[in-house]
Amino acid sequence: MYTLPLPGFQQIPAAPQPASVCAEAELIAHLQQGSEAAFRTLVERYQHRIYRTVLALLCSPEEAEDVAQEVFVEVYQTIGRFRGEATLATWLYRLATSRALKQQRRARARKRFAYLTSLLGFDNRVLYEPADNDHPQAQLEGRQQVELLRAHIARLPDQQQVAFTLRHEQELSYEEIAAVLSTTVSAVESLLFRARKTLRHHLQPTQRHV
Repeated sequence: MYTLPLPGFQQIPAAPQPASVCAEAELIAHLQQGSEAAFRTLVERYQHRIYRTVLALLCSPEEAEDVAQEVFVEVYQTIGRFRGEATLATWLYRLATSRALKQQRRARARKRFAYLTSLLGFDNRVLYEPADNDHPQAQLEGRQQVELLRAHIARLPDQQQVAFTLRHEQELSYEEIAAVLSTTVSAVESLLFRARKTLRHHLQPTQRHV
């Protein structure tokens, strides 16, 4: 899926690396030494999880692919400062959800601007297009229900939205979500409880699977 430019990577003369790269500490060490092979291993290992997480937040395959690529470029640029205070997966999810939420806010700002300029008569161009349905959730109860669910998820507070997405899209444990959000398991439980309560309130009786 991804074809990332890799300027500056060194080819580390190597004995066969596949087995050693499997260990996270070893993978990090190779990444910090500038190994192109290690970086490609990282992308192959995590690209689908990161893409699907971002897609669940943005609901646009094109935007999700751009943001996912940005995440791996950021890893490439900053891996030297990674100190192992979290796992690689946790760090990647933090980067991905942070970038996705920023992109979401930019999209909302464009939508508001489009609405205002239309009201004022300056411009009738559509600056925001609704997301298409190229997403596994579209198999639940049909296009309308899915669009409605996505719309209400997007209106949740940021942390509730991230917690809900990581739990239901990526099936992360409460402990893993707590690590991504730098909070406690009990806080994650509270975030998910409030998110589900809000979604049920808005979606019943049309959606009963949240």
